[in-house]
Amino acid sequence: MTSATPLGSFKYALLFLVILFSFVALTPQQAKAQTADTVFTNDVEFTDVPSASQQIIANKKKADSLDKVKGDSAKTSVADTNTTLKDEAATEASASLWQLFIIGFLGGFAAFLLPCVYPMLPLTVSFFTKRGGTRANAIWQSCLYGLSIIFIYVVFGLLITIIFGPAALNGLATNGIFNFFFFLMLIVFGASFLGAFEITLPSSLANKLDANSDKGGLAGIFFMAATLVVVSFSCTGPAIGGVLSSAFTKGDRLGPAVVMFGFSLAIALPFTIFAMFPSALKSLPKSGGWLNSVKVILGFIEIAFALKFLSNVDLAYHWNLIDREVVLSLWIAIGILMSLYLIGKIKFSHDSDVQHLTVTRTFIAMGMFAFTVYMIPGLWGAPLKAISALLPPLSTQDFDISGGGGTAVATPANTSSIKIKKYEELFKRLPKVKGLDEWYDYDQAIQLSKELHKPILIDFTGWNCVNCREMEQNVLPNPEVLKRLQNEFVILQMVIDDKTELPKAEQYTSPVQQKEITTLGGKWLDLEISKYDTNAQPYYVIINEKGKALVKPIGATNIESFVKYLDSGIAAYKK
Repeated sequence: MTSATPLGSFKYALLFLVILFSFVALTPQQAKAQTADTVFTNDVEFTDVPSASQQIIANKKKADSLDKVKGDSAKTSVADTNTTLKDEAATEASASLWQLFIIGFLGGFAAFLLPCVYPMLPLTVSFFTKRGGTRANAIWQSCLYGLSIIFIYVVFGLLITIIFGPAALNGLATNGIFNFFFFLMLIVFGASFLGAFEITLPSSLANKLDANSDKGGLAGIFFMAATLVVVSFSCTGPAIGGVLSSAFTKGDRLGPAVVMFGFSLAIALPFTIFAMFPSALKSLPKSGGWLNSVKVILGFIEIAFALKFLSNVDLAYHWNLIDREVVLSLWIAIGILMSLYLIGKIKFSHDSDVQHLTVTRTFIAMGMFAFTVYMIPGLWGAPLKAISALLPPLSTQDFDISGGGGTAVATPANTSSIKIKKYEELFKRLPKVKGLDEWYDYDQAIQLSKELHKPILIDFTGWNCVNCREMEQNVLPNPEVLKRLQNEFVILQMVIDDKTELPKAEQYTSPVQQKEITTLGGKWLDLEISKYDTNAQPYYVIINEKGKALVKPIGATNIESFVKYLDSGIAAYKK
């Protein structure tokens, strides 16, 4: 075989990856046509609302000279805020993708330390050192080996986006069936890591790839990388499932590809680096029982993480079974077992005896013990802000002696003609911000806005929305934010993933999504998509009593930006 043929094949493979990446990146995220200046990000999406600026301009023309001066000032303030929000959208997008990359990289590094991958390092490095002949050739071939590993995993990530569809990723993040599937998958993967069984791909596939790896040139190197991916699947498969779950919950179109790039980079780098410097292998710890310990710890972590997905289903379908203290109790039990395992007090069938504690194992055990102790006060209502976004809301807790944590804030009295809130009983387990008087029905919020002469802040949220929990925990309770929300707005929460079935008379076919809307959450999601061209959560829209958006909507953000956003909405409404 000549070197030209495999080189050409490798170039075609790279070209295929570029085309695949471009297809995913450029595919529209909604079935509807998007405006050119719409910015789609991971957690934050901003869509221009032309009617808002037109309404402000029209009102400004009708104002007298004094109001005109004030109106110009208010308009400038709103424009500046919208420009700031648009800049922050790009920053948030970049930050979110970097978070996914880091999650993938850490997952890949953990997978590298598993028994199916780590022992292959010296064998692979020795192979390239002997096959290359010279050090330069060995380095070149090892680099191609690492790039081949990255290529395989990234293509896998891009194919996931293509199969599910870019727009579907966000929907899957809040889909009850999808969350239950991930719960079962992580439980199975966790049990596999604990030694119950091994998940492997068909041996015939591995044998075929291994046979192709004997070919010379670059094609042989590529098939060597493919063989590593397949043979190590029993270890890397569960790790891939864990990191991909993070990508799906973010809902970003490039999320699976980015997390797979980080994952594969962490696996490929050691093979490449140690092939460049083979003498450094002497400094690595030898394979042994500690590799299985890494596998067991990851198994515990995956089982703990699986409870998050089960909680999502419980909230969306109102089973009311997986309360906050249930998840915390299970996490504390898992933390205790991990701690005892790390110090050698318990072991599994594939483990060797722990003759003595190493410094590394001791520090990890100390950290695990400390984290377990940190969670215990949560059983009595401590907010546990560090992990609150991963837990069921505090409103699901049956036993709370803390009052939810923090200083109690008085909720404004209901002075409207509406005395019974629609859907209030349905959303009593929804996370609450102390001091806010939330409403859950669009028509009631419009009526209340007319009576109180206040704009409406629509909060598109979800039972399963992690970023919504972070906003409710860290931004909305801030005194400056809370003061404005209490005094200047009618708060309307629309839970887009609620599975409560609508009455037959209220079910309809969406002209935008071209599908039947049968649930309450589906109704609010259809409103968000049809009016604001997005399906992101959290998503905040300020409207007047006529239902017209006053300023550019905003997604997850920080306290300072959210205060500016609220002030711009207040200024626009007063005009």
